[in-house]
Amino acid sequence: MRERRLGTSDGTTTREDLGADRLLIDVANYVVGYEIKSRNAVKTARHAILDFVACALRGGSDPGCAKLLGPCVPGIECKHGAHVPGTEYYLDPVTATFNATTCARWLDYNDSFYGAEWAHPSDTIGAILSVSEYVSRLRNDRGLSVLSMRDVIVATIKAYEIVGVLALENSFNQIGVDHGLLTRVAVAAVTTSMLGGGRLEVMYATSQAFIDGSGLRCFRHYPCAGTRKGWAAGDNAARGVTLALMTMRGEIGYLGALSAPVWGFNDVFYRRQDIVLKRDFGEFVMENVVFKPSFPSEIHAQTAIEAAFRLHPQVVHRVDEVHSVAVHTTRSAVRCIDKTGPLNGPADRDHCLQYAVAVALLYGNMTSDHYEDSVASDPRVDEMRRKILIAENPQYSADYVDPDRRSCSNSIQVHFKDRTSTNKFEVEYPVGHRRRRMEGFPALEKKFISSLHTKFPPERAGFIFERVTDAQIFDALTPMDFMELFNATPHPVLLPPMRAAPGVFDYTPIDSRASTLVPRLTDGTAETRAVGDGADARR
Repeated sequence: MRERRLGTSDGTTTREDLGADRLLIDVANYVVGYEIKSRNAVKTARHAILDFVACALRGGSDPGCAKLLGPCVPGIECKHGAHVPGTEYYLDPVTATFNATTCARWLDYNDSFYGAEWAHPSDTIGAILSVSEYVSRLRNDRGLSVLSMRDVIVATIKAYEIVGVLALENSFNQIGVDHGLLTRVAVAAVTTSMLGGGRLEVMYATSQAFIDGSGLRCFRHYPCAGTRKGWAAGDNAARGVTLALMTMRGEIGYLGALSAPVWGFNDVFYRRQDIVLKRDFGEFVMENVVFKPSFPSEIHAQTAIEAAFRLHPQVVHRVDEVHSVAVHTTRSAVRCIDKTGPLNGPADRDHCLQYAVAVALLYGNMTSDHYEDSVASDPRVDEMRRKILIAENPQYSADYVDPDRRSCSNSIQVHFKDRTSTNKFEVEYPVGHRRRRMEGFPALEKKFISSLHTKFPPERAGFIFERVTDAQIFDALTPMDFMELFNATPHPVLLPPMRAAPGVFDYTPIDSRASTLVPRLTDGTAETRAVGDGADARR
């Protein structure tokens, strides 16, 4: 093997003939050495981070999710840690990662990326935010420079890329391996770099993530579908952070973890095949990630629900006359969400194509509440489910894996007992798809502000929205300041931005609950407003 320079933390070490697996080297080179250049990826990453927060604010309000939050043992305090969005919790970075990621995943409202494997790249954002806040607080306490949200953007793009590129050609679900493995691998690699690791440390942590193997995915499918799919991502992300922290304490890795005969990952978990990288790591995944801005559901059902919405006016007054509902979809949808028979709770219902179509046809709307017992107990829902016939459309399946199209098509046609039918309505790309960004981004902002209103009073929700949707302000914020914005009981005065250019931003108190960013005037002065006593002041 030719010599490879693997810069460690001090950037001076040269190692020859490591015998390292090629994938580990590629991941390390990408995480440590790749420069993000795509403006489109950066813009999309800002929306992805805000969408993660929006999902976390909503998910954390669900009683089933809320019972899992907080420290592992009540009463534990942490000096240098991270906040959990929408809560009062301030936890160590590992536990904060579990909490934030679980909140965001709970309602299945966060983004997706599909290829041979199905994955949720945003499962990595909770770890990146938690570690970035932890590192910034630690460095700030020592008088060192801290990270900015621009650093978080770069880390997010790279984590998305690792998850997505591994998912493109490697169908772990075909052999029963859960895609949570991809989250753990990406988090371990990226957070090791954020903690100061070089190429060798990133390889060590990534190898440990693969050695952990993968759990079963039975909890995502009938008859075992349940709430574990809401916290499995948090579990994997938190484990990735743990491995990164262990690596930075000096724990070694195993550079042949994938290819080792008999005992390696490929032989044990991947049917003695090598993991394939269809493309080099870059910015492709972030540019092509699929958001869910309008309603929560499994990604393969998004276009089916949209089509059902369009047919709702023609069906709602003729429900008793419906003979059958023909749904044509992709092979992946048939394998993942084609379910008949009893559904055990919301976690099972939001992964059932028949249930989603039935509710959309009957109600013309879809929210997380529509997966609850109050709606599922409507006898019309199960009656409609029994009339829905799912079939694969080979062209849809081909377009699904076509790298130039990456569609997720569904079509619906309702047939009535009098032998009349609705038109066949087809939707090829969901609203969150790259080809629909012009309507998708505004829809994401609407989702974000509505999520803020579920947690905060209108004044504070508007204050947060104005600041984080401004790209210049967003990038200059420190992770500490960003996370403080979403704290249920924020500190009266936020920390000043650590990396803002002189004369660009300033923080001033707004009231006893929060603080505000005030743009400086062109002459270098700042305008402040004292709200508490109703007085205006200029300085």
